[in-house]
Amino acid sequence: KIKTNEYDKLVNKLQKEGKTVLYFANKDNVVGIIAVKDTIKNTSKITIEELRKRNISTIMITGDNKSAGQCIAKEVGIEKVIAEVLPQDKEAEVSNLQKQGKKVAFVGDGINDSPALVRADVGIAISSGTDIAIESADIVLVKNTLTDVVNAIDLSKTVIKNIKMNLFWAFFYNSVGIPVAAGAFYLSFGLKLNPMLGAAAMSLSSVCVVTNALRIKKFKSKINYKSIKEEVIIENKEEKKNMEKTIMIDGMSCNHCKRTVEKVLNSIDGVLKAEVSLEEKCAKIEIMERTK
Repeated sequence: KIKTNEYDKLVNKLQKEGKTVLYFANKDNVVGIIAVKDTIKNTSKITIEELRKRNISTIMITGDNKSAGQCIAKEVGIEKVIAEVLPQDKEAEVSNLQKQGKKVAFVGDGINDSPALVRADVGIAISSGTDIAIESADIVLVKNTLTDVVNAIDLSKTVIKNIKMNLFWAFFYNSVGIPVAAGAFYLSFGLKLNPMLGAAAMSLSSVCVVTNALRIKKFKSKINYKSIKEEVIIENKEEKKNMEKTIMIDGMSCNHCKRTVEKVLNSIDGVLKAEVSLEEKCAKIEIMERTK
C-alpha cells in the first residue's frame, strides 16, 4: 500500500481550494503530487444566477472528490453537489431525481455523460464535446457557452406560449366562423356568409397563425451580455497586466554567454520571457505582476 501520510495535510489544503490531486509513486513511495483545477468560465456563475431567477434548482454531478466539488460549486453558486460519482452512476442519480417527481435537464459534454443525457427529460450537450454526447443529447449548444442553456429554456417557453396562443385563436375563430358560414344563425338573426368571403376568411386565419408564429424570430435573450463582455475585458486586462524591464549585463563576449544568461533568466519564477542582446549588452524581461 502506498504511504501518503506526509502529503495528507498538503493534499487536504489543495482539495479545499477546489483542486484534484494526482499522486506519483515509485513502488510504494510517493515521489510527488500534482494539483489540477478546472478553469471556471465567466459565464458559469451568470448562468446559475439566471436559472435561480427562473426557480430552477441546479445540482453538480462530478467524479471529483467532495472538497473540490464543493469549492467549485461555491464559486459559481450551485446549491447541491453530488461528488465522487462513477460514470455509470450519473445516470442513476438522474433517475433518482425523476423518481422524486422532478423534471431533469442534464448538461454534459463527455463520453461518461452520455447515459445521463439519454436518461434525462432533456439532454443538453456542448458542441465542443464528444460525438457520443452530442448524439445522445436532445439539444446541442452550438456556441459552447452555458448561457445558451438559459436561452434554450426561455425560447422553449416562448414557443409553447405561441403555440397555445395560436390554438386558442384558431379554435375561437373557427367556432364562430364555421357556424355562421353553415347558416346556423340565418333563421334566428339573418346572418349568412358569402362562400367567397368564407374562403377568404379561412385563408386569413392561416395568415394570422403563421404571422403570429413568425414573431418568435424576434426572440431576444434576457441575459445582459454587455456585463459579461465587460467582465471578460477586465479579466483579460488582469491577465495581461505584466511588467517589462530592461537590465544591462556586462561581461558577455559570445553566443554561449548569451544562451547561458537567457537560460538562467527564463528559469526564474515569475519571468514569462527573457531576450538577451549580445550587441546591446542587455536583457529584456517580461515579468508577471503579482496581484493581491
